Amino acid sequence: MKIFINPGHMPGVDSGAVNPVSGLRECDVAKKVGELVEYYLQSAGCSTMLLQSNNLCGEEPKDFNICASANAWQADLFVSLHCNSFNTYARGIETLVFDLSSKAARLAGCIQRQLVSTAQNIDSTVIDRGLKQRNDLAVLKYTDMPAVLVEMGFIDNDFDVVLLENNQDDLARAIARGVTDYMRGDK
Repeated sequence: MKIFINPGHMPGVDSGAVNPVSGLRECDVAKKVGELVEYYLQSAGCSTMLLQSNNLCGEEPKDFNICASANAWQADLFVSLHCNSFNTYARGIETLVFDLSSKAARLAGCIQRQLVSTAQNIDSTVIDRGLKQRNDLAVLKYTDMPAVLVEMGFIDNDFDVVLLENNQDDLARAIARGVTDYMRGDK
């Protein structure tokens, strides 16, 4: 199975969300977790491609095009990694898909279950925000394979940021387990 991993945003160009106290940047969390997910999926026998770029769908031609790269590589699955941010109070984990009745929704469900279970074992107050349909996101709309966008927590929340900062390996293992659950046919 070929898994395309897209850590969201791009250091030096677009940091994504930033924690107002610690300065932890979404692009850095996504990159580190993405590298770990890649390692665990390769260890499970998957082929992987990891690409972090500011060019999601052709808007920044000087950088690698995420959607075109995943499609050209003919990935079987696409996983984009992000951190949410809102008002410093919102928290929790959610996974986004283009269509809730698609194969991607089954993948999202597998990842969401593993990620929430792992996070709640570390901090029982982590909120399961569930699966959300988002048909306006380029990486979900313009990829040819089942694609998900994982929001691993709210980087601007005092509680979620601890998880994002101190438990990146746990988060990566959970995401990789979610992918392998999907590959085995789990629901």
